[in-house]
Amino acid sequence: MKKILSAILISLFTTSAFAQHDHHTDMKKKDITTVKKDTTMKGMDHSDMDGMDMGNMDMSGKHDHNMAMPGMNHSYSLSLPMNRNGSGTSWLPDNTPMYMLMDHTKKGMWMFHGSAFLRYNNQQVNGKTSRSGSQFDAPNWFMAMYNRQVGKNGLLNISAMLSTDPLTVTERGYPLLFQSGESYKGQTLVDRQHPHDLFSGLTIGYTQRLSKKVDVFGYFGYPGEPALGAPAFMHRTYALNDPDAPLGHHWQDATHITYGVATIGVRVDQFKLEGSSFTGREPDENRYDFDKMRFDSYSWRLSYNPDKAWAFQFSQGYIKSPELLHPDENVWRYSASALYSSAVTDDGKYFTGALIWGMNHSHGNEHSFLAEGTRQLNKQVIYGRYEFVQKSSEELALEEQFGERLFNIHKLTLGTNRKLFKTGPLEYVGGLQASVNLPAGDLKPLYGNSPISGQVYIQIRPMLMKHKM
Repeated sequence: MKKILSAILISLFTTSAFAQHDHHTDMKKKDITTVKKDTTMKGMDHSDMDGMDMGNMDMSGKHDHNMAMPGMNHSYSLSLPMNRNGSGTSWLPDNTPMYMLMDHTKKGMWMFHGSAFLRYNNQQVNGKTSRSGSQFDAPNWFMAMYNRQVGKNGLLNISAMLSTDPLTVTERGYPLLFQSGESYKGQTLVDRQHPHDLFSGLTIGYTQRLSKKVDVFGYFGYPGEPALGAPAFMHRTYALNDPDAPLGHHWQDATHITYGVATIGVRVDQFKLEGSSFTGREPDENRYDFDKMRFDSYSWRLSYNPDKAWAFQFSQGYIKSPELLHPDENVWRYSASALYSSAVTDDGKYFTGALIWGMNHSHGNEHSFLAEGTRQLNKQVIYGRYEFVQKSSEELALEEQFGERLFNIHKLTLGTNRKLFKTGPLEYVGGLQASVNLPAGDLKPLYGNSPISGQVYIQIRPMLMKHKM
């Protein structure tokens, strides 16, 4: 039954993709009447999108070059480009490449994102230990978003994000050395990445434009993502290639699935300041239900995009009782990040990178740092990630052996993949990657001196939309 349900959900994504392709193909037969009369455009399928400049384009039809399509703007600003959309209300660089499908309506636009990996994951390449594991699985997520202009200066956004992880990677998650966070059957999940909930995001937001440089907005999610940290890992370009969550996930962006979050914010030109009230408790072990809203935690974030290539943020949050098995422990989380993206060239080449720091303060300070980069060539991509994270003996379920200790863990991942073929607006990518883990000395008897992990995969995703004219 689980395999059948998983296949149905993935096929729905594929069917939706082909429907979008057919819709845009049909558009070749008629003019798009929602653009200005002197700039009517025909046949806007994804191949025709090559070369379109989406910067400074909004639903009202305003554009620096007198060309527009409805909805080609940020989800929380009529004055910003859609490329800046991150997870929740976060910002990416304006140059960020977009892998998505679009469907224009008379007054707005639908956007569809998603990624599904079919892979073999081996966390014990150079020797099996009590902590290692391997399995075939299929990490995935699917997202639909709708933007609609309200009056001259209002903007409504509705989004939904789903994942069949509980079915396709099991409710226990997938093997990942040194990973920690959340629980399964009353036990701490260690050396495994927990699955994401079926309903990973159901949000609504409204923005009012006060001027070209000033917006005010509100956002509600059940679940949703508070204003805390960099864009969640699966929404950064690097994650298009690497199926694994970062080891610092619960130091940097684990609040991206929060059952009850309300955010208000203001943008002034290149800056954005926002604050959130949200539920501190992480999702429970039932991956198919809706957890209780508590609104017992809070956060704030300052974002700054100085130009099209860079996005910076600093944020701080108080998270009340995040872990089910440690209800008396509260966490202060701090985060800073710098994201970079070059412009996408005419033949689809680009480079993206990220530097992310996250710190949890509970019993003491626990730091994490991540540096990742992606170099996309025409069909081949090379990507890599370096991670450093400090994990306690409690996080690794080793308190009985070590007492209260903090361990330094390093990890280096390198991978490559290549576009194999496409069907409609979807492309199929084949890849492989390997990781070298460098544990603290006291952990080597459990993990080995430098445990190596590897995986091979096929990925299904929307094709890159090129947008420079």
